[in-house]
Amino acid sequence: MRVPRSSKLLPFLLLCLTLMVGSSLADSEHDDNLEKIMQREWKRLANEQPLLAVYLGESSQRLWPDNSLEQRVKTYQHYGQVIEELNQISPESLSFAQQINRRLFRRQLEWQRAYVEHSLDFMSMNQREGLHTLATLASSIDFREIDDYRRWVERLETFDVYASGEKALLAEAIRRNRVHPKIIAERILKQLLAQPALHQVPENSPFYKPFLQADSRLKELSEFQSLDRRARVAIKDKVGPAYTEFARFIEERYLPAAPDKVGLSRLPGGQEAYQFLIGRYTTTDKTAEEIHQLGLREVARIRNLMDGIRAEVGFEGSLEQFFNHLRSSPDHYLQDPQELLRRYRSFCKRVDGQMPKLFKTLPRKPYGVEPIPDYIAPETTTAYYLPGAGDLAGTYCVNLYKPETRALFEIPALSLHESVPGHHHQIALAQELPNLPAFRRESAGFGDYTVFVEGWALYAESLGEEMGLYEDPYDRFGRYTYEIWRAIRLVLDTGIHAKGWSREQAIEYFLKNSPRSELDITNEVDRYISWPGQALAYKMGELEIKRLRKKAEDALGDKFDIRAFHDAVLGQGAVPLDQLERQVTDYISD
Repeated sequence: MRVPRSSKLLPFLLLCLTLMVGSSLADSEHDDNLEKIMQREWKRLANEQPLLAVYLGESSQRLWPDNSLEQRVKTYQHYGQVIEELNQISPESLSFAQQINRRLFRRQLEWQRAYVEHSLDFMSMNQREGLHTLATLASSIDFREIDDYRRWVERLETFDVYASGEKALLAEAIRRNRVHPKIIAERILKQLLAQPALHQVPENSPFYKPFLQADSRLKELSEFQSLDRRARVAIKDKVGPAYTEFARFIEERYLPAAPDKVGLSRLPGGQEAYQFLIGRYTTTDKTAEEIHQLGLREVARIRNLMDGIRAEVGFEGSLEQFFNHLRSSPDHYLQDPQELLRRYRSFCKRVDGQMPKLFKTLPRKPYGVEPIPDYIAPETTTAYYLPGAGDLAGTYCVNLYKPETRALFEIPALSLHESVPGHHHQIALAQELPNLPAFRRESAGFGDYTVFVEGWALYAESLGEEMGLYEDPYDRFGRYTYEIWRAIRLVLDTGIHAKGWSREQAIEYFLKNSPRSELDITNEVDRYISWPGQALAYKMGELEIKRLRKKAEDALGDKFDIRAFHDAVLGQGAVPLDQLERQVTDYISD
């Protein structure tokens, strides 16, 4: 999966990341008018959401976003005004490309207004994103000039002000009954309590890391030395105490307001909010019950494949007993985290050499394989991908916490998903597409069409078969482990948020149908609890890509070229599923 960049920012991003179908914009007055609106809104977004601007390599006048209630009301009203502007532009007056732009542009505005209407924007902080994850911000900034360090110090010196605003936001969430369940609040508190210790010795703080890595040319400057001193003071006197105060607020006010029961449907208007999230994350009109039943069918299908592997390796017990055997067998695990990291890196090098077999177009941007920071690792999932802004390389981040729980047979499928041909390939390629405007290329990894981005990455896991990367039955079993994991998500996400499933019920179902460790399963279930709807995107997107591939294979027969098909799928960046079908249909016709 891609690492989230604050869900209160992302739903608005594709407001301006509009679909360009490869042709230049028409010269008509109406096309130009629409283009001006989109460019204006892109600049507005970068200015009002400076943290997002950092991740995208954009500049912003602000140091921190204004997430106050007053600003949220203004933004909501602004979206309505932009929709009215779009209503004044007749679709028939636009070129074909801009008709698509207008439709998707309007959809994004409506999505963001719906977030506010359902008060979902008050639940953006969870165990994966929020104030406690901001120490990773520095790794997304390309520190080259003295101005980069000056602005960074200004951020550190005003960190306490931003933290106070976030605290006020959560106080409003309590008032509106939009509080995460107790299990999520406890995870957030645990992460926050670890923060002050990170900053008691400023030189050991992740916020100070840019100064340690500074170019020797800069270190000789007197201004840099002054900024260095200011940074250490700010980390000790502003950042650390702000985290202490924020943790106290979570412990004394937020946690007591958190309910024991999980699921969005427990909240007033929760069922309607969840149906909205289904549409937003899958770009379909499927109901929770339809997706739940689809998940049950997929789980049953993949269990049969896994049972075939059980028989192939000669295990005589049941599939559930095989799962337990794999969880406990030392043959499939390592004790040394650095050796586990070496295994990940070695596999990725093998994949790189196989890519030309299935892809005509490869991105120029490289990627690296790095460990997830220790202070995040215990509370997060197995791995994630960080897109590189601008010229920065992408990063495949792997969890080395408790390596004895990380099955080696999962490395191939996981790496194919997060690096290449999965997230890094798709996102870096979109960033480099010549027919896309700069603002969309820079933002390719943070688009709002999760169903495409995650659906592609899950589809990429299956390409390991065609690349010859699943070398033995256990590797193939690892692939099925990941595929059934995404099918289980359809069952659990809808079960938790629409059908009243408990956390314990969800964990039990997961354990019964997957060999993943109980640590991973517990972390995953808590992720679904705190992030309703997002987990549906993976399997829904993968199934659609596979359906479209079969459609192309049936239509073209011997003329089908897998490399050309992949170009057609990836050629316009992340898009909703209805647009993806148009692209594949055009590819077949051409």
